[in-house]
Amino acid sequence: MQRTDDRFLPALLLGAQLAVWPGAAWLRGDTPSGADLLAAALVGGLVTVALAIRRARPVPVLVLVAAGCAIGAQPLPTGALAVLGSAGVALALFSVAVEREATTAWLCVGTLALWQLLHGLSLHGLGDSQGLDLVWTALLYAAAIGAGRYARRARAARQAAEARLRQARAERHRLPAAERRRMERELHDVSAHHLTAVVVTVEAALGLRERRPELAREALTFAAETGREVTRALGAVRAPAPSPQDHPAPRERLRELVAGFRALGQPVTVEVESLPDGALGDTVYAIVREALTNAVRHAPGAATTVRCAHGDSRTDIVVRNAPPAAPGPGAPPGRGLGGGRGQHLLRGRARDAGGTLTSGPTRDGGWEVRAVLPGRTTAAPAAAVPRSYRVAQYVTAAALCLQPLLPTLIVRDEPTSADAGGSAGALFALLATAQMLTLLWLRRAPRATLAALLALAPLWPVAMATGGYAGPVLLPPLLGTLATGLALATVAAREPGYAKPAPRAGVRDGVREGLHGMGALAGRALALPRWAPPRWAVPLVAAGAHAAVALAAVLDARFAGHGGTGGSAVAADWALAGVGAGGAALVCGAAWAGGTWYGGRQRAASETHQDRVAAWTEEAVRDAWAERRRIAVGLETTVLDRTADVVEAAEAGRLAQTADLARSALTAMRALLGTVRDGEARAELRPQPTLQALDLLVHQCRATGRQVRARLTDRVPGLLPAAVDIAAYRAAETILRAGGDEPADLVLDATDLVLTLTATGVPHATRPASRARLAARADALGGGLTVTGPDALVLRLPLPAPLPAPAPATTGPGDDHRPPATHAPHTMDDTAWRGDGVPRHTEAAPTHPTNSAQRADDGPRPTTDDPRRTAREQEENR
Repeated sequence: MQRTDDRFLPALLLGAQLAVWPGAAWLRGDTPSGADLLAAALVGGLVTVALAIRRARPVPVLVLVAAGCAIGAQPLPTGALAVLGSAGVALALFSVAVEREATTAWLCVGTLALWQLLHGLSLHGLGDSQGLDLVWTALLYAAAIGAGRYARRARAARQAAEARLRQARAERHRLPAAERRRMERELHDVSAHHLTAVVVTVEAALGLRERRPELAREALTFAAETGREVTRALGAVRAPAPSPQDHPAPRERLRELVAGFRALGQPVTVEVESLPDGALGDTVYAIVREALTNAVRHAPGAATTVRCAHGDSRTDIVVRNAPPAAPGPGAPPGRGLGGGRGQHLLRGRARDAGGTLTSGPTRDGGWEVRAVLPGRTTAAPAAAVPRSYRVAQYVTAAALCLQPLLPTLIVRDEPTSADAGGSAGALFALLATAQMLTLLWLRRAPRATLAALLALAPLWPVAMATGGYAGPVLLPPLLGTLATGLALATVAAREPGYAKPAPRAGVRDGVREGLHGMGALAGRALALPRWAPPRWAVPLVAAGAHAAVALAAVLDARFAGHGGTGGSAVAADWALAGVGAGGAALVCGAAWAGGTWYGGRQRAASETHQDRVAAWTEEAVRDAWAERRRIAVGLETTVLDRTADVVEAAEAGRLAQTADLARSALTAMRALLGTVRDGEARAELRPQPTLQALDLLVHQCRATGRQVRARLTDRVPGLLPAAVDIAAYRAAETILRAGGDEPADLVLDATDLVLTLTATGVPHATRPASRARLAARADALGGGLTVTGPDALVLRLPLPAPLPAPAPATTGPGDDHRPPATHAPHTMDDTAWRGDGVPRHTEAAPTHPTNSAQRADDGPRPTTDDPRRTAREQEENR
């Protein structure tokens, strides 16, 4: 992280102090005494050395600098410590605001301002000069503390952005491997749990069919149901929901799992104290399921115990089974079904969850799997600052504030009567306090703060006239202009406002009439946006207001008798008013220009960072999507075909063939698992991501530190047109690419033949540049974009009307009476996921193997050469 080198600032301040005093005094011919030079050298050296270590010890340095300048300024001539007493104290206060938390920073600035006020009152009272000094001091301290707090936030944001950038760079290479490991684990879970259960149950029924024929019917029913469950489970493996869905209660899930194994003849005892939920609960469930599957496979009928304890510091899972029974004649059911990857994958699951897993034989010849995972975090986070330290801070601040009053309380000297301008000084102090309090809202509401400061500006001439001010006429109004300049710079640095909710930005006046269901959008008139002043008018209004204040101050001074009566005096007054107006315009213009330049620079840096993160995110998602498609092809061409054969044989009542086909499906799954790690999709054949890659995009955004949720309702068709499917994904990518740290929520729904993407928590996506990209993408398909709020928008894409059902064909006497064509078993291309994570099937024609790179979507593949299919694939691979 780059940081400006400011180590020489204390030396520069000391040089400026030497130029002001004694340098200016020597130029005037006034030679300071040796005692004054020695005292100034001691104080200046002490303050310079203290400021050199301000980052390490900011609060002690602030106390030392303020006290040293206050004590040293009393015996020294005026101006001897002017630079160090103002800029030096402000630099120390800036360091406190940067290096310490907000409470300490505000306590320091409040204590320092109150201490200086009481110290000045005890010595000089509150006259004109003291009141203006107080105004200047308040503005200086406010600028120092505000700049320090801003620098602290900017530093934290810069560090977070750099960490996000490093995480995105790391995730760019990790996401494809993580997707490969996820599919490997879940495929193993499906094979180990579902298909193994089918083999064990069917082979057990085969062995007992002579004595207990009813077991054959139960085994066939179980095989058919489990085969269909395998199809649904593999659909979720290939196309998981983009956001985690709600699962049943942890105890209920475990109870159902144990009941299933007990139905297989495995005596299982459960001892559960408490169970975690969420991702940790999924890990616990997977570990228990794999351990019980291994027990059924290697020790069928052996007593098995499951123990789970979820505590504050750790979560313990123990699955132990007794020694297997002596083998009888013939091979026991389930023998030889293991692929040898279960323990390795379980250790990987535990490691990803932040824990460890061990397994091995027990003393009595059984087997034990023991996992230790993280526990719950119920303890409250430790306070950033100890309570005793905070109490000591407040006591010290109170003591420092009372210190200037001790001489008055003890000596009880008669107070010095204030001069006639004392009331003016008090009014100036009140106005400065009002400005400082107003500036506290600058970050949250900059325009409202600017308006409040402009409302306070006319009170300066009123205070001058009421208090009988006789000093420089333009000094109080110009001091009030400084606060307005700070607010102007903040307003100018902000991005132009978002489009108001009223207009439907990007929605065409007439959406194509040929699209069914879009007529409602076609007749929708665009609402006119509310009028907002142009940005360039803001500094003009502020400069005009302060110019009027300066003119009022000059005219009031003239009417009060402070100016002359001749024509030259009138001209001088108008010239003075012109100087005041020019000074106000200069301050406002410089503040606006500086804020605009700084805001543009910050936005450019932010956009560069977002572009780099988005580019790496896009690359990671495309690589992971290619991996998923490569593995999905193996599912489509091997495992699912054999699983469909298992279901068909079970429904036909062929028990022996069902057992053979189930073993064949297991063998195919094992072969697929062996090829998962081998080879990656070629870069030139990476398919275009579709909505089924939305979970990868969400995962990548979460990995870079942003909370993103996305879901599809069950009204979204399982098969979308390629253009709509890709455009919807690209729109979601554009919305998240706009950046921001706010939690984002994406919901896709389909109503009236319109696919709707609703995004909330995305304020950056409502800015003009992102709106233009989204509107162009929607307009290309005849859709539209609506900005519904400062952080919400709705994108609409039309869907084609469903084709009418063909009329039933009539057959004559000589026609071949054939049954209606049936569809092939549901393959992965016929499966899509809904928002609740449940796979959804659509009817399709038989599917033939093809290269995964040739298909970007997951719809059915026609068996004949269809020109629409060729155009679709060209559009997807473009």
